[in-house]
Amino acid sequence: MFVSREATILHADLDAFYASVEQRDDPRLRGRPVIVGGGVVLAASYEAKAYGIRTAMGGAQARRLCPRAIVVPPRMSAYSEASKAVFEVFHDTSPFVEGISIDEAFLDVRGMQRIAGSPVEIAVRLRSNVLERVGLPITVGVARTKFLAKVASRVAKPDGLLVVPPERELAFLHPLPVERLWGVGAITARKLHEHGLATVGDVARVDEGILMALLGRTSGRQLHSLAHNRDARQVQQRRRRRSMGAQHALGPRPRAPGEIDVVLVGLVDRVTRRMRAAGRVGRTVVLRLRFADFTRATRSRTLPQATAETHAILNAARELLATATPLIERQGLTLVGIAVSNLENDDAVQLALPFDSWSGGALDVALDEVRERFGSTAVTRAALLGRDQGFTMPMLPD
Repeated sequence: MFVSREATILHADLDAFYASVEQRDDPRLRGRPVIVGGGVVLAASYEAKAYGIRTAMGGAQARRLCPRAIVVPPRMSAYSEASKAVFEVFHDTSPFVEGISIDEAFLDVRGMQRIAGSPVEIAVRLRSNVLERVGLPITVGVARTKFLAKVASRVAKPDGLLVVPPERELAFLHPLPVERLWGVGAITARKLHEHGLATVGDVARVDEGILMALLGRTSGRQLHSLAHNRDARQVQQRRRRRSMGAQHALGPRPRAPGEIDVVLVGLVDRVTRRMRAAGRVGRTVVLRLRFADFTRATRSRTLPQATAETHAILNAARELLATATPLIERQGLTLVGIAVSNLENDDAVQLALPFDSWSGGALDVALDEVRERFGSTAVTRAALLGRDQGFTMPMLPD
């Protein structure tokens, strides 16, 4: 697959997005430590991060770390509008934009030099336009591959610009800690550190076979390639999602099984409503959990038929949750996430389904129609009545 010989891929990432929107809209918050969210930290300004506050931390712990922090409630509609405005700037900058989330994207500016200037000039103008038109700081990394452009933007944060020229790629990459590699979380990092691998350069010097034996075939190959900046993925324009998901931060307080089940019901209801609205069905249900010690666990199950039916996906999610009960009891649960992957369009799939499989789906559709007509809170499932279902996070269109 073709990989440019020049640094023409931009990774643009808004800085502390939610908190930056709050500081933009309220001048009194500028330059001060800001926490978005009360019970659980949804976002923190860089002034707050300097005190060790991080996303998904319990609100009480965050306030202990920084008693003078200003806590503001989230305004999801404001973040959605800001994201739309930023993506307008992205699309005005390049015809090749791949949105990763509501606050970051890859842009390919290859071949634009005659009409728009060099990649560096384009990146400078992009940052200026986002600040002028949307009022938000944004960091941009420029490199020859998507992987390295994203690494560059992380190193350049906050409110920075970093270009990695092709002849300096490995000199830039190899001194960085192994945590900079895509796919290296706490567990993988611990395994690497236990074997004396602290930097990307250390990983690059290890034989691929050893990494595969240590981390598994897929992960070992991926890390070996990334450590040498081998990444042939191209910037891809808008495409349909391969998965849809939602998550709910629980905070540090212990939760009874019934409370966790209510959260699970709300998440599955939210995800399947989005799937039906987008005309999508999926086969694989994925449960993601985060524990009090910040370790994570993932469980998945593939269904015999692709579906967007709430009941079917909820049953699979409950079965997955049951397998994680010992971990939850031992380590404490702080976040639950649900995703449905292996998505496909629902038109051809539904034609193949027997009539009796539509019973639960018919109820789902009826509920969707009521919500569309009278608002999303007009009707809900009995288990969710009077319950805090968390925030519906803004996201890219399906």
